[in-house]
Amino acid sequence: MRNRLTPQFGKIYQKLHQYIRNLAHTGKLRKLKFINFILLIGIGIIFAAIGTTTDWATSKTPVTSYKTSWIGNTFGGGDKWVQNNIEAMYVAPNGKVYTNSIWDEAGREAGIYQDGDVIGALKDTHGWGRVGGKAITANSKYVYIAMQQGSVGQIDKDYPSEGTKWYCVRRYDLAGEPAPFTAGRGWDKSMLIVSNQNAVTGLAITDKELYVSDAADNRVRVYNTDTMKEIRSFNVARPRGMTVDGKGNLWIIQSKVGNSPAKIVHYSPTGKQLPAEITDIVEPSAIALDHQGRLLIADNGPRQQMLTYNIQDQPTQVATFGSQGGVYGGVPGEVKDLKLYGLTGVGTDTTGNIYINSNGFNTSGTDLRKFSPSGKLVWQLLGLIFVDNADADPKTDGIDLFTKQEQFLMDYSKPAGKQWTYKAYTVNPFKYPQDPRLHTSPDGTWVRRIQGKPFVFLTDMYESFLQIYRFNPEKDGKIAIPAGMFVGTRGGGGQSIKGDWPPYQPEKGEWIWRDRNGNGLFEKNEYDQSEDYPFIGGWWVDNQGDVWKTLRTHDGIGIRHYPLQGLDDHGNPIYTYSSMQKQKTPSFFTDLRRVEYIPETDTMYLSGFTVDHPPVGDDTKVVGSEIARFDNWSQGNSNPRWRVVIPHDTTGKREVLTASMSVAGDYVFAVTVKTAEVYVYNAKTGDFVINFKPGPEVANESGWIDIPYGIRAFRRANGEYLVFVEENWKAKVIVYRWRPENNS
Repeated sequence: MRNRLTPQFGKIYQKLHQYIRNLAHTGKLRKLKFINFILLIGIGIIFAAIGTTTDWATSKTPVTSYKTSWIGNTFGGGDKWVQNNIEAMYVAPNGKVYTNSIWDEAGREAGIYQDGDVIGALKDTHGWGRVGGKAITANSKYVYIAMQQGSVGQIDKDYPSEGTKWYCVRRYDLAGEPAPFTAGRGWDKSMLIVSNQNAVTGLAITDKELYVSDAADNRVRVYNTDTMKEIRSFNVARPRGMTVDGKGNLWIIQSKVGNSPAKIVHYSPTGKQLPAEITDIVEPSAIALDHQGRLLIADNGPRQQMLTYNIQDQPTQVATFGSQGGVYGGVPGEVKDLKLYGLTGVGTDTTGNIYINSNGFNTSGTDLRKFSPSGKLVWQLLGLIFVDNADADPKTDGIDLFTKQEQFLMDYSKPAGKQWTYKAYTVNPFKYPQDPRLHTSPDGTWVRRIQGKPFVFLTDMYESFLQIYRFNPEKDGKIAIPAGMFVGTRGGGGQSIKGDWPPYQPEKGEWIWRDRNGNGLFEKNEYDQSEDYPFIGGWWVDNQGDVWKTLRTHDGIGIRHYPLQGLDDHGNPIYTYSSMQKQKTPSFFTDLRRVEYIPETDTMYLSGFTVDHPPVGDDTKVVGSEIARFDNWSQGNSNPRWRVVIPHDTTGKREVLTASMSVAGDYVFAVTVKTAEVYVYNAKTGDFVINFKPGPEVANESGWIDIPYGIRAFRRANGEYLVFVEENWKAKVIVYRWRPENNS
């Protein structure tokens, strides 16, 4: 009887409680208080008598279990995660890999890895105006990293003055603790200021001398590794990464400028330019010496390989490593052991094992690999996700997942964190150099099937655009091809996107771009232009491919509907301003934020701030204070079936905010900003059902939800729900798996 009675009394309570909430809207507060008191006392007595639990009092559905998993990072969190975007690395003789990033959300700008594991970090690289950089090296005593120190208003504690930045080399011991020196700067005296103008772009070392590329001054500076005093300097145009060979001479990457190509130049330790140089590499991005004294150079051009040069006399290329064309060889975009992409680091240890880091393009994420001397993959460490979320391909029932740059294949029979396989990197900068992902920072992903074909839609943190990608497996493999883009009107007038990209964009107003000739380039005759209210509130792509947009407007007409007009001859979705429909905002919304329309049931879900629950301050990225459901929307119904108040700020302290919402199947999901807690509501009634919180699989932790579309839900054919939540703090997406009990 216990199991049967609990849900039944729960239903009675929920109906009565809804009645109380309705009374509250009429202002009959005294009646509300009295009825609520009698209701609670009565039900409490009944359930005390029959010995049942009152779990239903906070959840209509009996509390059911959910599982926490993740994708995109080798490790789940806690003390172990792979950092964002390794920009440089140094491989020690014993196989320890020291790395440097400009930014890691969780504070590991400089990590230490060995044997496929995270074994440490260089400390104190994050916060108080500090970030990492693009160079790192080490000797038998110390590790040296390029870094940046900004002002924090504490000159008395040896921070830069206001408006000033120090571009530094910071010294650490091999365990990762800062190693101060007599003339050191900064609060702990471990920083060497190299420039106030430009970042340190390269580091190389012998036991006694540290070589530093000062690109701002076109010089290489030489310091004593113990005292950190400058010994000498010499001119080198545009110096970048460098290494020291067995004779003590320097090999320096000289970056390209204008019509001058990049090349590798050769200098003596005292600054004399030597005759040998390497000029046949399109884009050298990293350089090191291998265990045999040969030069290793990462070519980040179309070949996407590591090149090996014998430098005993005239440099001669003797080997290549990695597949020709990298990830774009074979099936373009398909991830394989020897397919590299976006190389930022190369090196070997004393036994000849090879280490290569790939970052993708436009800071796509870390892919650090170790290979045996024969070229077999030994281990791979991934930290792929930053300010991003995932969505499921509806045709494959959640087996194929997409983020803004990656495709993952799921096997849900495996343990948490082991269910995903990194299958594809979907950006090709060589074939599609105007891909918006190379010029903007999208972060919210929808996967849709239109006429059976897959499409990916992306928006950004401030909802200023919506990007559209198609696929052509026969010609482009796994690559997502730029197909279209919506861009809103810029506040203050002028071009919607400042700068040289995209070419030919309208001089003012908003626009829709469609790749009319299928080449992925923005061309003059490919824009549809309009002018509309510039204050954007939210995007949505429904299951039929229609695009919806909300405007945070107060004129009462804040919903835009762009019905899909079909696919063109190249497979691009067609949207036009002439077919756009304007729809009224329901009157109780004062600031409309999100829209999700379900065409199969003609159901509309809207969120925003309301007359009853107005905003406190202006949090531009949040959902608002209420979510409402409307039935028969296409018939003009603006009376909500239900309204639910969600966690929102009422104090001005911004401690309680809801970042994102997503509707799937029978439930509405929302996630809070700071606690990253998922609230689940019944889509039929609006009643609260259950909370999800990060489980032990991810160390019970999450960063803040930073993006408007930081949650995405998907119902599988077996009734299980997959709920994807942004977790950029430690470079992953959290995946909740939940199978609710029948509560109809």
